Parts: sequence; C-alpha cells; structure tokens
Amino acid sequence: MAETKRIFTFLLRFIAFCTTLSAVIIMISSRQRATVLVFSFEAKYSDTPAFKYFVIVNAIVSIYGFLVLFLPSKSLLWRLVVALDAVFTILLTSSISAALAIAYVGEKGNPIAGWLPICDQVTKYCNQVKGALIVGFISVVLYMLLFLYSLHTVLNPLLLEKS
Repeated sequence: MAETKRIFTFLLRFIAFCTTLSAVIIMISSRQRATVLVFSFEAKYSDTPAFKYFVIVNAIVSIYGFLVLFLPSKSLLWRLVVALDAVFTILLTSSISAALAIAYVGEKGNPIAGWLPICDQVTKYCNQVKGALIVGFISVVLYMLLFLYSLHTVLNPLLLEKS
C-alpha cells in the first residue's frame, strides 16, 4: 500500500512538473508578426508583464517540481514540501489569474477604455497563449491536489489519534 502511494505521488508530481514546464515553453514560443494597414507589430509574451509573471512563476515551480521528484520518501523535508506546495499553489493561481485577465482583454478588448482586441490580427499568437493558459490551469489543479495529498500524508489524522 505504501509503495502504491509513493508511485501515485511520484506520477502526480511528474505530471505537474511536465505541465508547468510545458506552459513555460508554449508561452515563451508564442510570437507573431502582423501588419494592420501600414503598421507592423510583433506580438510576444514579453510585451505583457502578466505573461512574464506567468512564465517566471511556472519556471520556478518547474524547478521546484523537478527537485522534489528526487526527495527521499523518508526525508524530514516533506514537512517543508507541504508548506512549499501551498506557496507554489498560491503563486500559480495568482499568475494564471493575471494572465487570464490580459488574455481576455486581448481576445475581447475593452471598448470603455478604448482597447481593441488583437486576436483577430495575431491568431497564432493568441492560440499559443490559450494553450499555455490551459496547461497552466491544469498545473494549478494538479498542485492543489498535491498540496491536499501531501498535507494529508504528513499530518495523517489516524497517526495523531494513536499517539
């Protein structure tokens, strides 16, 4: 039973690592040049601070996820992992929220502020950003599950009752 839990945790953490890394790669590679009338512009993730924040947070969480994969199961550092899982879940949630807000403005615009939607001109760019955000949302869900699972395993209520 303990071996099954370890395999499940490892696989969940590996998938979470892959999703955060994929979100970074997809977002970094999102770029497209477009010409509207006589104006030429290039849309890329680094033009928007929210997208930069999304990439930075996902890159940090990817590194963390990779390092935790090699943590021995009997290590006392798992109590620290619970706290770090909580912190990184919150960071991922905030980064996806900020990036989704900007993506929404890029898709729909804001007529009150006079901001026009850009996704009609740079569809490849917008599709890549959407893909990165979908993978980022999956990362948030996985890290929430990991946080709850690691909290349960470290602070197992059955072990507390027997003490």
